[in-house]
Amino acid sequence: MRRLVVGSITGIMVLLQLACVQAGGAGTPPGKAVTASPSRTVTELGGAHIRLSEVATASSPTGMAVRNGDSAIYFIEQGGRVRRFHDGQLDGQPVLDISHMLHSGGEQGLLGIAFSPDGGYMYLDYTDTAGDTRIVEYAVRGGVDQSSRRELLFVKQPYPNHNGGQLAFGPDGDLYIGLGDGGSEGDPHDNGQSLRTLLGKILRISSRPAGGKPYGIPPGNPFAGRSDALPEIWAYGLRNPWRFSFDPATGDLWIADVGQDSWEEIDRQPAGSSGGQNYGWNRLEGTHPYHGQAPSGAVPPVVEYSHDGGACSVTGGYVYRASALPQLRGSYLYGDYCAGWLAAVATSGDSVSQPRQLGVRVPQLSSFGVDQAGAIYALSLDGPIYRFVPA
Repeated sequence: MRRLVVGSITGIMVLLQLACVQAGGAGTPPGKAVTASPSRTVTELGGAHIRLSEVATASSPTGMAVRNGDSAIYFIEQGGRVRRFHDGQLDGQPVLDISHMLHSGGEQGLLGIAFSPDGGYMYLDYTDTAGDTRIVEYAVRGGVDQSSRRELLFVKQPYPNHNGGQLAFGPDGDLYIGLGDGGSEGDPHDNGQSLRTLLGKILRISSRPAGGKPYGIPPGNPFAGRSDALPEIWAYGLRNPWRFSFDPATGDLWIADVGQDSWEEIDRQPAGSSGGQNYGWNRLEGTHPYHGQAPSGAVPPVVEYSHDGGACSVTGGYVYRASALPQLRGSYLYGDYCAGWLAAVATSGDSVSQPRQLGVRVPQLSSFGVDQAGAIYALSLDGPIYRFVPA
């Protein structure tokens, strides 16, 4: 039985108030940021009516990916299974089960999936039985070849939270990896601002072996060749970039970074950036002072919202580029894990409009996904997987 959650954008009071801001690159000074305002309505996205159609139910789904040349959708479950969705049905048997390799619960488990641009390899991000992060590769030859497992990256985790987990191939064909600051509270080891650790970063690597190592360092990486920094680092100053995505039309990178006690933020890195951005954590939480002096040149978020109204943890989505929901085309969609609301901001060039909630909720919103036709999906740790469709 498919469950429908119906909502209208028209007439809904927004949770957030945004000033139009410009997305900055490395070295951009802090700018005007977004603040929460539950009493303000906006009209930029008015007129759209959407519903969420429940297409499947999985066990604590945490991610979704599609593969070039394959009409199926792949979902991952926190407990360690990769599931295949095809012809409107979720296959009964997983295409891969690594539950014996990992620890699942809280913020740990199978957290990320991506396929190489040619569809020949599947990449997974999970926390192993000791709670440490592992990025592994499997060849896909008709099905997933379990004997082909190859480990690309191992990262020691000091605490059981803030593991990141997002994997995505960029327009450049390189693999981008999100890692949180290592956990606990307040980044006690100052990992976000340190260039000598992979924690609190987005990494960029070439996924195939190079120079006798399991992966390569793209020559354009901002810290490649420096003795005081790790060459894998693409961006830093992040607390827990749980989900990020590339706009398929522009190549812009959108990063949803989970906040500490008060503020959630979304960062936008323009296409063509040379990397090296510092997003401020743990000196800043969003645009607000948190610990010590704000770093020079910290890049401000393009969206931030407070924990008012039960919000607690941003879940990043995608820029919508399909035609089924024309009023949302070109808008970035995101939501909050605790409050369950879904929201959108319209984009035009470098500017970001005021947002509005979409009138539907997904309890325990864990992730979003996009299928081959550009349709948006929302995943709940409660089990349901929803597709955005017109009301």
